[in-house]
Order: sequence, then structure tokens, then C-alpha cells
Amino acid sequence: LPILFPQQSGLYEYKIFGGLADCPPKLCADVYMDLDFRKQWDQYVKELYEKTYDGEKVIYWEVKYPFPLSNRDYVYIRERREMDVDGRKIWVVLAQSVSVPQCPEKPGIIRVKSYKQSLAIESDGKAGSKVYMYYFDNPGGMIPSWLVNWAAKSGVPAFLKDIQKACLNYSKRT
Repeated sequence: LPILFPQQSGLYEYKIFGGLADCPPKLCADVYMDLDFRKQWDQYVKELYEKTYDGEKVIYWEVKYPFPLSNRDYVYIRERREMDVDGRKIWVVLAQSVSVPQCPEKPGIIRVKSYKQSLAIESDGKAGSKVYMYYFDNPGGMIPSWLVNWAAKSGVPAFLKDIQKACLNYSKRT
């Protein structure tokens, strides 16, 4: 379950601890990094792609928001590393928003200018993974409390179920 810590800004940071049964950590990391596959399993993706600008790989991601709210988009960089910590293999993915002149804001879509995510995945000692995620963004505009509450109570657990299902389908593809 997510643990929420209000910041002085009134925005929330999300810290998520969870388990993904039958999803080995490398598979989980592969699924998480595969943008084309994410378009198939994540119902909130409107547009998602990676391009190289000035030698740096940048991701553009437009997220569908419920009516009557405007969609949000993100422009960010990310990095994946496999680490060995005292004999424990841990997959780490870091992502952070960036400003790229070649990706201007689009009319009718609110640009999320402040976004940061950290993800750590390791074996649960069986066939699955233990997952830790830290997530923060400033979605801009007025987000109603019902949507914030839905994200915390339903959206995050649903995302973990979706990624678990995606992992099982991904292994069938390869």
C-alpha cells in the first residue's frame, strides 16, 4: 500500500512497497523499460516514445486523465542499472523530468515540469520480486481530492496488478 507524505507544497510523495509473485526481477525491469509494450498494457498511455536530442535519450509520455480534466504530459530522462549490494542483485531505474526545447508544450495538455521516480527491484527469494518505488510529480492545475484519493487507494495497487499481468504476458512474447 502507498504511504503518503504531504510536502510543504501540499503535494504528495508516494512510497510504494510491494511484491510481484511469479515476476523475476530482471523480467520486471525489462517490462518496465519496454515503452512499446507499455502502450499495450497501460490503459492510461495516450502517447509514449523515446527520441535522442543532443545525444541524450529523452522520453515523451502523455497520460490520459479522466474527463473533464486535461491530459498531462512528461518529458524525462531515465537510467537503468543492475547493482550488486552485498551479494544481492538489485535492478534500479531512476527517472527525472527535463526541459527540452525540441519538445514544446502542446495546447490543451498540461506539462508536468517536476517529476522524479526511483524504482528498486530484487528477488523475493522465490519466483517473484520485491519492489520499492518512490514517486513524485507536480501535476499542475487543480486536481480534485477524489482523484488523489483514487490514485492512492486504487490506482497504485491496480498499476502493480497490471505490471504483474504484463510480466506474465511479456514472457509469453519472447
